[in-house]
Amino acid sequence: MTEPLVMGRGAGRTFGKGATATVAVQPADFVIELEQRVALVGPSGSGKSTLLHLMAGLDLPTVGTIAWPAIGSRSDLRPGAVAVIFQGPSLLPPLNVLENVALPLVLAGEGDEAARSAALTSLELLGLAALADKLPEEISGGQAQRVAVARGLAGRPRLILADEPTGQLDHTTAAGVVETLLAAADAVQAALVVSTHDPAIAARLDDRWEMHDGRLLAAQGARA
Repeated sequence: MTEPLVMGRGAGRTFGKGATATVAVQPADFVIELEQRVALVGPSGSGKSTLLHLMAGLDLPTVGTIAWPAIGSRSDLRPGAVAVIFQGPSLLPPLNVLENVALPLVLAGEGDEAARSAALTSLELLGLAALADKLPEEISGGQAQRVAVARGLAGRPRLILADEPTGQLDHTTAAGVVETLLAAADAVQAALVVSTHDPAIAARLDDRWEMHDGRLLAAQGARA
């Protein structure tokens, strides 16, 4: 039996203490399997981002546990194994697209040539190679978000976590970004979790998890 990528057991996150404490995520059990496709839906402030940060190991639960059985320990998550795509602009203005995509690999100790080669391969897989020499200011918001996906893909992740990746985009551009995310996950056979409040985006993924007031409700299974 294949081990899951992420497993939470009674995992929750509270910020602050005492009377000012805010429960961002109520204790929850969850599992992300290999190549699973999950839409994490719910209104703004429902705890979606915090839950993704816990899955990514960017934050730690204040109750319960989170483990990555198929990956290893939290220190094994980056670079490579887990890619996180954020909502807002994340490209560095002084670097061109190819350099932005290669940067995480360089920072992890990859040689410049190897990092650039992996970055170019990632851009080519997603049909973005023509943007390689452009600066972030020279491309559109949708293109910039697709480049951010390519940057995550360059590390050959096993899990891609996208936090409201289309929240600042129009409907048509958003659809293109979702297609890019699905293509990236397929290219490396990664699991994909996308937080969104857009029903059209959620419909593109197999499973639907709902969050309300920090509580992860029972997940709906894969749809026909």
